Amino acid sequence: MSDASTHGAALAALGLDGVGSPASADPLSRIDTLLAVMARLRDPQRGCPWDVKQDFKSIATYTIEEAYEVAEAIDRGDLGDLKDELGDLLLQVVFHAQMASEQGAFAFADVVAAINDKMIRRHPHVFGDASVDDADAQTAAWEEMKAAERAAKRREGQASESSSALDDVPKALPEWQRALKLQKRGANVGYDWPDATPVIAKLEEELGEVREALAMPPSPERQDALEDEIGDLLFVAMNLARKAKVDPGAALRRANAKYERRFRRMEALARAQGAEFAALTLSEQEALWQQAKRIERGG
Repeated sequence: MSDASTHGAALAALGLDGVGSPASADPLSRIDTLLAVMARLRDPQRGCPWDVKQDFKSIATYTIEEAYEVAEAIDRGDLGDLKDELGDLLLQVVFHAQMASEQGAFAFADVVAAINDKMIRRHPHVFGDASVDDADAQTAAWEEMKAAERAAKRREGQASESSSALDDVPKALPEWQRALKLQKRGANVGYDWPDATPVIAKLEEELGEVREALAMPPSPERQDALEDEIGDLLFVAMNLARKAKVDPGAALRRANAKYERRFRRMEALARAQGAEFAALTLSEQEALWQQAKRIERGG
């Protein structure tokens, strides 16, 4: 059976013949089809055993994975792949909404309504009478509105004396992202470096403390100190990226790509010399690394 025939048969089984098909010009009908497909996949009697078995926690890993695949497609500049990856990410949203709907919590329409309300509320300069001078001013206004919304939530929840500007920073974030969010929250209430210069001094201070920990004799205490001091060093590095207005995720992806590109070139250079890269001495490997750098830079 062809892909088109399979697609048509699936729509017919859902009672959606011709609705949301590739030929359909109505984007809303395509969304309705996606919702119906997910509802069928989750049907205990007629659905897919794997989809039925999943819950919020088991799907969360896939949601994070799909978000990273979107970022990777963007980095590659591959718009065709980006379309597919955005579809995969949208499926994750629909999956979570379907599970919530089954529990009577909320449905996909509620998710859409909530983000519509938020976008309108946080853009009074577009949908209201407010005005902003530039993108930086809008970013500052956005953060102020987010802080006000968090404060309102705390009041509604009868927040205790221990309430903090750092409340509700998700613990499930990758640690570098959580570090960045914690720093931004602190900055929003005035606890921040004036510019990047003192951050560099702090970075050098933390590096010195790492050196001190490395100089300790091997012991559990040394390992604990290294974890503590290297953690501080990485935290300050996130601060430096933030003050320099550099996305640390993008910077690290760039560094990873550079390392991979040069490493593969080293291996190719070794093979061209009739050598096995792993059999070379470290100094020979370093010479190949420098050669790979020169080739990359056109030298």
